[in-house]
Formats: sequence, C-alpha cells, structure tokens
Amino acid sequence: MGADPAAGTDRRAWLVWGAGVLAYLIAVTQRTSFGVAGVEATERFDATASALAVFTVAQLVVYAGLQIPVGVLVDRFGPRIMIVSGAVLMALGQTQLAFAESITAGIVGRLLVGGGDAMTFVAVLRLLPAWFETRKIPVLTQLTGILGQLGQILSVIPFLAVLHLAGWSTAFLSAASLGVLSAVLGLALIRDHPEGNGQRSRASLRQTGVSLTEAWKQPGTRLGLWCHFTTQFSGTVFVLMWGYPYLVSAEKLAAGTASVLMTLFVVVGMICGPLLGVYVARHPLRRSTMVLAITAATALAWLVVLTYPGKAPVWLLVLLVVTLAVGGPGSMIGFDFARTFNPASRLGTATGIVNIGGFTAALLTMFAVGLILDLLLASGFSNGDLYALESFRIAFAVQFVVLGIGTVAVLVLRRRVRAQLARQSIIVPPLRQAIAREIRRRREVQR
Repeated sequence: MGADPAAGTDRRAWLVWGAGVLAYLIAVTQRTSFGVAGVEATERFDATASALAVFTVAQLVVYAGLQIPVGVLVDRFGPRIMIVSGAVLMALGQTQLAFAESITAGIVGRLLVGGGDAMTFVAVLRLLPAWFETRKIPVLTQLTGILGQLGQILSVIPFLAVLHLAGWSTAFLSAASLGVLSAVLGLALIRDHPEGNGQRSRASLRQTGVSLTEAWKQPGTRLGLWCHFTTQFSGTVFVLMWGYPYLVSAEKLAAGTASVLMTLFVVVGMICGPLLGVYVARHPLRRSTMVLAITAATALAWLVVLTYPGKAPVWLLVLLVVTLAVGGPGSMIGFDFARTFNPASRLGTATGIVNIGGFTAALLTMFAVGLILDLLLASGFSNGDLYALESFRIAFAVQFVVLGIGTVAVLVLRRRVRAQLARQSIIVPPLRQAIAREIRRRREVQR
C-alpha cells in the first residue's frame, strides 16, 4: 500500500476532505429528495405504488450498475474529475425532474441523478489514502459516510419546506443549484494528491480487466460486498422510499413527527459512525462479527414492529429507526475490507464492487415492497387503501429473505477470508477466547 502520506495532518488535507464530504452531502440530498416527495409525486404523475417505486429503483439501478465502471475511472482519472462530473449530472437531473410532467420524463431525471450520485462516494473515499495516515482512515471513512448523511436532513426539513411552500419545480430547482455549488467547490478545492496526480492507473483496457478480475477474486473484496449488502439496504429502503409513507399513512403519525424520526436516523448514524470506526481500527479481525450483530438487531427490530398488535407506539418506532440507522455506518465496514485486502492501484475498483452490495439489495427490496402493495390493493386485501398498515406489514416482511441471504453469504466469505489469513500465520481466535483474554488483560491492568 506504500508509506503514509506526509501531508496526512496538513490543513490542506482537511480542506480537500471537507470539500469532498460536502460534495457527498449534496449527493445524498439529491438522492433522498424524491423520497420525501412521494405523496406529491403520486399526485403530480398520477402514479401507482409500483410505478412510484420505479423512480427510485431506476435511480439505484444506475447507481449500482455504475459502481465498478466508476471505480475503474476513479483509479484512472482521479477523484476530482469524477466528483465534479457527478455534481454536474445531478444538477441536470434535478432540473429535468423540476419540469417533468410525465412518469417517463421524471424517470429520466432520476437516472441522471443516479449517475451523478454513483460518481461521488467512491471518489471521495479514494482521496483518503492519498491525504491521510493509514491509522486515521477507518474513522475518517465512517465520518465521510455519516457527515454525508446530513444531506438527508436537508431533504427532510428545508427541501420539504420549500416543496410545500413554493411547489414542485422550485423545490427541485433549488436542489439542482446545490449540484452547481458542489461542482464549483470541487474544481476550486479538491486535489487528487498532495504531490500532483498521485497514483493513477495507466493500465490498458486488458490490464484494467485483469485488475477488476483480481479485485473480485479477492475474498476480502467479496466479504466487503456482502457486509455492505446485508447492513445497508433496510435503512436505505426506509429513508429513500417507503419509510415516510409508512409512518404517515400506515402508522398515522403527524408529518412533523415522521420528519423528526427521519432526522433521528441521521443523528444516530452520526453518533455511531465514529464509534464503529474506532472499533474497526482497534479490532480489525472482528469486523464481520460486528456486521452480523447489526444484521441480527435489524431483523429483531423489524420482527417486533411488524408483529405488534395494532399501530406501533412511538417509542417502538424510535427503536426501529435507531436500529436501522446503525446499519448505515455498519455498512462502511465493507469498504475497510476493500482497503485492507487490495493494493492502492485498484482501491477504487474494489470500493466500487463493495458499494454495489447494499444498493442492489435496496433496489430489489424497494421494488418488491411497491409490487406487493399494489398486488394487495388489487386483490381487495387493503379495502382500497394503498398504504394500509396490514399491507405494509406483509410487504416489509420481504426484508427477512434479503437479510437471510446476506447473512449466509457473510458467514461463507468470512470462513474463506480467515482461511486466507491463516495461510499468512494470522489466526482469528474464537470470540469467547478473545473476550476472556481481554477480561484477563483488564484485570492485570487494574492490579
């Protein structure tokens, strides 16, 4: 991986990182803006639940599908070009959506947003090894993801306020203006490396294919993908598409209360992210254990909420939101697997592979929920109420299938990664032995 950058603690490094984080924050705002406009979108486009889901699913299909190409392009052309290009695409997409009056025109706008969004996060993460010391990267990776999620607050509060006060076109044009701001700041402040262009890939097309193959063949990369797949999707489905309609229409919460819960999602993620970053830095051999714990907590939270008789009390919905929020920073552990099991020359490619996981799971789940809601409406199950509580309970249950698939994959890949480490004389002791050893160590310190 090479030596740590000498400029890792330089103020310039923090300025570059700050500009990158702002670009990602704005990208998250663009990504989540449509989710809080679901009711207005239903009226504007006269859309069914499954048709409405297509907007976000199409956006995420583009996002997920571009992750590997974007990772390769980041390695080849550098993060700055990709961040600026992504901001421009998102601005164009939001402008298109602002004036769209048909489902097709609206989907075109979301496709552009998905393409621009796809270019941002991988590129921002690619800046970290160039500008910071290795020991700081796990925490900074978490902080990048969590600070970026503040974009959800911009969607839930100011964007939603503009939407209600000034209307559809004004709201989405205001979002487009943020994309322009991001592009300007990216050009002015972001640099790929302290010493110029840094480690860019100059590989031929054939060599690029070989690099992609090597990144995929690395069990650590695939473990990262499945960690991301399993922990990230449920919160993404909730925040991007179905959480707000579920809270307001099914659980009958006031719009203000629902907005507070969506904001709580971001706040909890911001608190947990640095803590998980410290955990990963201190216990790199226990990363997958934390992923499995988060997955189990997510399944348990949904099980309690979906089986609760009648509408869930607010305190239970708060616990659900808090649990889902931990999944966001939990998914960042997947990127740490990509970083530690791949050389710098293909880090962008490996990161792109990992980033496919959660968004693939999210788009499949998102569409499945919408499809099930429509089928239940057509069958008469929901008595003409598309967003009936009982319909949401059945639709949301599809998440248990996705959680189960992801858990099995993590367990299988973890075994392969640990076998690989064992060949390097790195043995991961059973968890009970590790806990016992830590207890003995602390007792000795206390003496």
